[in-house]
Amino acid sequence: MNKIFKIFIIVSSCILLSFKFTFANEKKIKIGLLVPITGENKELGKLIIKSTRLAIKDINNNEIEIYPKDTGSDPNQTLKSAIQLRDLGVKIVIGPVFYRSLLYLKDVQDITFLSLTNKTEKIPSNVISSGVNATSQLNTIRKFLEFSELKKTILLTPNQDFEIEIKKGIKESKIKISNQYIYDQEPTKLTAQIEKITNYKVRKQNLADEIKRVENSDLIDKEKQLKKLEKKYTIGKVKFDSVIISDFNESLKSVITSLIYTDVSPKNKSIITFNQWFDKSLLNEKSLQPIFYPSINKENLSDFKIKFKKNFNQDPNHLTLLTYDLVGLIYYLSINNDLTDLDKLFRKKNSFKGKIGIFDVHNNKINHRLNFYKIEDNKIKKIF
Repeated sequence: MNKIFKIFIIVSSCILLSFKFTFANEKKIKIGLLVPITGENKELGKLIIKSTRLAIKDINNNEIEIYPKDTGSDPNQTLKSAIQLRDLGVKIVIGPVFYRSLLYLKDVQDITFLSLTNKTEKIPSNVISSGVNATSQLNTIRKFLEFSELKKTILLTPNQDFEIEIKKGIKESKIKISNQYIYDQEPTKLTAQIEKITNYKVRKQNLADEIKRVENSDLIDKEKQLKKLEKKYTIGKVKFDSVIISDFNESLKSVITSLIYTDVSPKNKSIITFNQWFDKSLLNEKSLQPIFYPSINKENLSDFKIKFKKNFNQDPNHLTLLTYDLVGLIYYLSINNDLTDLDKLFRKKNSFKGKIGIFDVHNNKINHRLNFYKIEDNKIKKIF
């Protein structure tokens, strides 16, 4: 017979969720949940709460209690809710979702927070970033570069606030980068920068000079050679065999388009990006393919989406899958350990296999072992 699943839902707003109270003397696993229950991101918060309910149902253990509290996507509200969780005896919390909500959590030292952000720089000592960070992604990209024997890789990073995260990821992953360039996302400036990186003007001039040379020559096959040259856009090699672009959405497409404009084709230079969460819009951009990127396990994500849809008649997102796995991670760590000594638990080397993939826990850090995918011929193909 199935055990009774229990979720203790503690909220300060008018949002009500179904739950059961069963009192027993057995030791409980209290997990706090800091999510936006009010405000513009409240729908995301609701999805995350449902994900924890699904995790508890699948774990099938009635010792787990979940205590959701509202962050309102605001640092002050987050601090207030965190203090309330501490007063309830909660020692470990999943959340907050957003990096800005971490601002004051250093004042609640009695709790370990597993934030859903993928940023790892300048976070409080009691916060562990559990999102898919730059180090995890670059670890996987390094594996692909070694597997493909690519030795001249450049890294293109937009002039945004995650430049520091990228530099940290390079150092921790020990990936070999020939050159790193910071680019402006404004289209005109971007094109000029890509032209400089690819030595486009020199290569373009090389072609013009070669055409002129052949035209002025007495070669027997002059016309044949001229026809071949007319099909070219440039002459000359670039100083790299692969490009990593740490960008997303339309900005990513603009960078790849600029590379193609400068006669650097994805068909002869490996174009690698960061985790795109299986962005379907990239499937329709055949001229930009192939594109390579690390990501979570696609098959597991698809299975989770089906399960979530069946239980709640809603589509989940990747944060719900991450939350689902974090509940499992906490339960896994609690089986043979005392959750009151969390600092020691997260310093100890552990690995946990979840739906999202494998978590490596060590020295108060969580890294993910990711899979690697290629978009080609309008299909997503798994490399490893």
